[in-house]
Amino acid sequence: MMRSLFAGVSGLQNHQTRMDVIGNNIANINTVGFKKGRVNFQDMLYQQLQGASRPTNELGGVNPQEVGLGMSIATIDTVHSQGAFQSTGVGTDLAVEGTGFFVLKEGENFFYTRAGAFNLDADGVLVNPASGMKVQGWMAQDIGGQQILDVSRDVENLTIPVGSKDPAKATTEVDFACNLDKRMPVIPAEGATPIQVREGTWTTQIKVYDSFGQEHTLQVEFTRSQDPALPNQWNANVAVDPEALDEDGASLRGATIGLGDDAPAVGGPANFIVNFSNTGTLLSAVDGAGNESGNEAGGRVIMNVAYTVPDTDPAADGAPVRQTFALNLGTVGGFVNSITQFAEASSSKAVSQDGYVMGYLDNFKIDSSGIISGEYSNGTNRIIGQVALASFTNQAGLEKAGDSTYQVSSNSGTANVGASGIAGKGNIVAGVLEMSNVDMSESFTDMIVTQRGFQANSRTIQTADQLLQEVLSLKR
Repeated sequence: MMRSLFAGVSGLQNHQTRMDVIGNNIANINTVGFKKGRVNFQDMLYQQLQGASRPTNELGGVNPQEVGLGMSIATIDTVHSQGAFQSTGVGTDLAVEGTGFFVLKEGENFFYTRAGAFNLDADGVLVNPASGMKVQGWMAQDIGGQQILDVSRDVENLTIPVGSKDPAKATTEVDFACNLDKRMPVIPAEGATPIQVREGTWTTQIKVYDSFGQEHTLQVEFTRSQDPALPNQWNANVAVDPEALDEDGASLRGATIGLGDDAPAVGGPANFIVNFSNTGTLLSAVDGAGNESGNEAGGRVIMNVAYTVPDTDPAADGAPVRQTFALNLGTVGGFVNSITQFAEASSSKAVSQDGYVMGYLDNFKIDSSGIISGEYSNGTNRIIGQVALASFTNQAGLEKAGDSTYQVSSNSGTANVGASGIAGKGNIVAGVLEMSNVDMSESFTDMIVTQRGFQANSRTIQTADQLLQEVLSLKR
């Protein structure tokens, strides 16, 4: 008789635990990154009244007789299914699409979370503003003037230097890909009028920058050769800040030219010759000193241009500071990103240079790989860092640590920290948050089933009590 009482009590206790889990699920139905819990039951120990016996020649086998002693909780699982995404428009709000957890650090302790409602603190560190835990990842390293991410290093705090300076960069290369119109008339050797000169000349201009970030105008003027025997030859003249002249009319910048990738710009006139093939492609170039480059298919044709940087302290020898950049005319026989000569209107398309003025970090963005890119006021973009993700062999084995975080347990396995999209890790989505994966209709249904289970077990206790009452009344 007492067995039924204890079985009913176990049913009441464990259904109450299940109700606790359901209540916690419903309470966190709008908690960012929350993962619902699930209770599984199992039957408990059995008292054997009679054991089983094997069949004999005279009688068949007999099954065991066992009375159960109630039920117990088998597991309380955390269900890590994907939650719905909610768009917030906040650039520091992050969500994981797929498997993985954001890595947070408090002191020397690491925590893991799916709740990506992050923000910057007063020091520009990316943190969880609710707890102050710092988001972990990798900061980019400046190697040879390039921002490099090394995700093999240990994770570290991510700092966004809002308002920081991006120093000016001097122009080191200018790419020309213009077309010179084959139909331009040859300039007469004598008596050429200004109109005729303009008709036979094509001038291109582009802004270049010195080491201070000061802007200069690079002007390249192409003129058809006056020699009828050289129909595919153009004479070019280079000037930096052509309007900057001294009192005698001499250029203050003193542009000079040299030929080759590494050759320094030589003194002398800033003139060179460009030769084209009969197919309209670049053939070769000759500088003012008679050095020729080209005639080899696929070879690059580069002129080095030097000019005087204004308002600088002179060098030790008293000479003015000179700055050099490469004027890339393209490749021999090439069409793409190369200067050409076709019977089409002259153009200055696809002319670019790599210098810029100083700028300030105005904004930053996070892409699907977790890479943080800074946008500067000078139009440049820099890689700042990358957000790390952690995955586990058994993510259901993680221990809940509160504040929507988890900790490593003895059955979760160690954290495998790396970049998103690698080794089974999901992708990071910026500007959205992952909501709770609690299903309200499912929770209410579980609540009804749990309530009925609790009621049924209470009826078992009541009925057992009535039976005991009948036994006690036998002596009357």
